[in-house]
Amino acid sequence: YAGKFLNLLSPDLKKEAVYLMKDDERMNMNFVPVQRKGPSFNDFNEEQKKAALELLRVSLSKTGYQKSVDIMAMESILKEIENDRFKWPDGRSGRDPLDYHICIFGDPFSGEYWGWRFEGHHLSLNFTLKEGLVRAVTPSFWGANPGSYEDNGVTKAVLNMETELGFALINSLDDGQLSVARFSDESPKEIITLNNREASSLSPSGITYSELNAVQKRAFDNLLRIYVNNYPEEFADGFWDELHATELHFAWAGSLKPGAAHYYRIQGERLLIEYANVQNNANHVHATVRDLKNDYGRDLLRDHYNDEH
Repeated sequence: YAGKFLNLLSPDLKKEAVYLMKDDERMNMNFVPVQRKGPSFNDFNEEQKKAALELLRVSLSKTGYQKSVDIMAMESILKEIENDRFKWPDGRSGRDPLDYHICIFGDPFSGEYWGWRFEGHHLSLNFTLKEGLVRAVTPSFWGANPGSYEDNGVTKAVLNMETELGFALINSLDDGQLSVARFSDESPKEIITLNNREASSLSPSGITYSELNAVQKRAFDNLLRIYVNNYPEEFADGFWDELHATELHFAWAGSLKPGAAHYYRIQGERLLIEYANVQNNANHVHATVRDLKNDYGRDLLRDHYNDEH
């Protein structure tokens, strides 16, 4: 799929899209509106757009793909809500469902590790692949503004399960457990890792999975599954097993009810998930998944280069 996409590009677009695997741009993720590298859907014809979306589709699960295209489409909603106030310096609208960019790192035809990034406002997806299989999927970022909105009388919320299952877990805890899990009455203003090139464990870690009862463990797993199941099944199943091979923790800050700022994180030896719903009267969701050992396929590539030498 990456080869098909690249073969459809003009020489100029291909030059704009392709980087070396070791290029510094590989770790330049961002989820806010900024000028980005790589061609965007504004540069593609219909055939190229279709190929780009096909590459995204096969890099995610059906759920993850739908979530991504829904986030892209929300730029039109945000443009309308804001009366198209946000503009780029050249006068273009800063809320554009076509302003999502693709970069390819390395050579998909080589049989070696290569990577690619799909990125725009509220969406940053980074993949490492080899021999047609997704081998690493982080950092991943998903956002929604508005978090919930009305469309022809129907309430829509792209990241509603990340919100609802977070509340389900924190409100299942008894007072003693809550005192361990909830580290502050006030939420952080944003996810703490932001767009940092390297993520590390955060303190306090909160309550451990082993301290939960059977019902609470199911609630924890339901929440974790929402994040893991964004990725292809063949990757997600192994990732799930690796995450549960070590102790996991859950921590919360802020309101215990919707409508006011709240934050949570799940973390373990290699995992950090952060969720924050703080801005716009707690109707603006940011959520990220970081692999503390293997963001950008670092561990895989380190082993590969060591073997080569």
